[in-house]
Amino acid sequence: MERSFAKEIESLRLGDGDIFRGEGILAVTKAILQSGVSYVGGYQGAPVSHLVDVLVQAQDMLDDLGIHLETCTNEASAAALLGASIHYPARGCVTWKAIVGTNVASDALSNLASPGVAGGALIVVGEDYGEGASVIQERSHAYAMKSSIWLLDPRPDLPMITRCVEEGFELSEATNTPVMLELRIRACHVTGEFPAKNNKPAKVSRNSRLPGPAAFNYDRLAHPPATFMQEKLKLEQRLPAARKFILERGLNETMPGDLSEIGIVVQGGLYNALNRALMNLGLADAFGNSRVPTLVLNVTYPLVPEQLVQFCTGKRAVLMVEEGSPDYIEQALHTALRRADVNTRVHGKGMLPAAGEYSIEALTRGLLAFVKTEQPQIDVSAADAAFNGALENRKTAQTLIGTNLPLRPPTFCTGCPERPVFTAIKLVEREIGKVHVAADIGCHALATFAPFSLGHSILGYGMSLASAAGVGPLMNTRSLAIMGDGGFWHNGVLSGVASAMFNRGDGVLVVMQNGYTSATGVQYIPSSAGNRVDGLASGSDIETTVKALGVKWVKRIRSYSLGTMRETLRDALTTTTKGLKIILAEGECQLARQRRLRSDEAKALKSGERVLRTRFGIDDAVCTGDHSCIRLSGCPSLTIKPNPDPLRTDPVASVNSGCVGCGHCGEVAHAAVLCPSFYKTEIVHNPGWWDRFSDRLHRAVIGWLGGSKAAPAPMPAAGE
Repeated sequence: MERSFAKEIESLRLGDGDIFRGEGILAVTKAILQSGVSYVGGYQGAPVSHLVDVLVQAQDMLDDLGIHLETCTNEASAAALLGASIHYPARGCVTWKAIVGTNVASDALSNLASPGVAGGALIVVGEDYGEGASVIQERSHAYAMKSSIWLLDPRPDLPMITRCVEEGFELSEATNTPVMLELRIRACHVTGEFPAKNNKPAKVSRNSRLPGPAAFNYDRLAHPPATFMQEKLKLEQRLPAARKFILERGLNETMPGDLSEIGIVVQGGLYNALNRALMNLGLADAFGNSRVPTLVLNVTYPLVPEQLVQFCTGKRAVLMVEEGSPDYIEQALHTALRRADVNTRVHGKGMLPAAGEYSIEALTRGLLAFVKTEQPQIDVSAADAAFNGALENRKTAQTLIGTNLPLRPPTFCTGCPERPVFTAIKLVEREIGKVHVAADIGCHALATFAPFSLGHSILGYGMSLASAAGVGPLMNTRSLAIMGDGGFWHNGVLSGVASAMFNRGDGVLVVMQNGYTSATGVQYIPSSAGNRVDGLASGSDIETTVKALGVKWVKRIRSYSLGTMRETLRDALTTTTKGLKIILAEGECQLARQRRLRSDEAKALKSGERVLRTRFGIDDAVCTGDHSCIRLSGCPSLTIKPNPDPLRTDPVASVNSGCVGCGHCGEVAHAAVLCPSFYKTEIVHNPGWWDRFSDRLHRAVIGWLGGSKAAPAPMPAAGE
């Protein structure tokens, strides 16, 4: 069950005279609708998935505008969707997550950028860079430069973000070039307001269809010999046209300041953080008024050399604030100034970190060094002392606790159906020895953290089985690959399963079939059970698909059935049967399940119906304090507490109020032959006569067996 975006959808209906208020990515969605798009598509992931999620649930509004919405199985199919804009005056927008999505889409992007587009083509990328990222630390900038795709990095301000979206389509059409707009996590979630406009129906749409296909034109194909001329057009026509457009529209901004001897050149997406760091030095206020002149690059590719030269001329030095590595913009700035024989000193990497996220702390440290070097007459001693004092306070905190601050790695949700599978793997390894585990992108990658610590490689979404193919033939034991059902449809079915069948692979693949692409916000996939938001059946099945590819050994196992899962894994890893073996671990994503259950239970309680809730607990008197249950399950609801027995010093295990009653802890205790300290509690709301009778009977029997002692009840009261 997906999250409801009813409130967000209503804000997308605002028109002339209304004020839009909301998050950055929702403002992008509104700006797209105001731009007269013909089609929208994308792959889920990162904060930008919000764009597709909202539109999926706004199908009625899209129907009114004639917009086609395509929810794509991967980023390559989303990028290929933009091919509609090559021949036709159809504006299109696609979206995906960060560099990993751009990697997958790169083939289609190259073949799109070479012939160029007639209709505006906009790519919204969630630039997932820095400590908040869940992906590799690379930037999309290199792809923009490589393929001659113009790159927008808007200042995190809703009017500027929406302006970049609307003018991004115009820039694309004016230069016949796709445009990429990158949004950092903070820009996606920044809140603000802007004057709304009416949503605009496109010239070409489902409501205003083309009479037929365009005339055949070989020059519009990304294929030699046409590609040779297309390369010349990129440099001789499209690039100059883009620079002219950027200057005429004033897409890059110059912020004035009285310290005219120095300046700052900054990526647009970093402007808010830069301003906060300048505030720390007393060189700016909360409204963005800075004493240091600043050139804000809302377009980071292509750069306009004459604009850079004009800004730097007459300044002793400038600080280039470019997040990440390599320093593409800093190198381009050096080149532009040297070619124009402008001797302004350029500081950048060195005063600022060579890589990593430019946090307020990193920017403050770099600005302090820049001001001390280039404007020593400015007294920043108070800011310097405060900054160093904050660092000392952090060291003091570490000294007080006697070590570095403890890490808090992410973990599976409480009740996650994937956790029992990794418990089963740990138990099997006790019997047959260690196994090479090829991990994958998705929730299941959290098993690489303690207490499971399982996974030798992560090579890309749906690539685990393919990566294990190089290991299995080199070992005496079979390799084990983990893949989610989202990863299966994204890439794994071809690069993994089909390849394994073609090469007669003998590995084991576990597909976590939880019904959604859960790691990206719980969106539907081709094999999702039931109906999608639009009421149509998804219609695909993983078991049928792998059998059609020739896989003979396929087992469906309920993931919470820990004992069965352990036996099946042992059989798959040790059987003499050759060939690929696939285990489908079935268990609905707990987040989706809890959303549905909460809604259903609320309705049932309101109508007076019987509602049963299950919780688990641990008997303090029986628990030995071994804590194997915690080490083998890792459930967040399993914790420890002081032992109530004064003669025992070891803390006992305890189940907190976060328990969702999945039963995994009890299954672990049984499958691992740990201890009988776990008990199940059934809580009945609106109990009937049988519930009340059972409750009285249980209390009577427990009281008789316990005598006068108040022993913990293995089955607490069944009524409320």
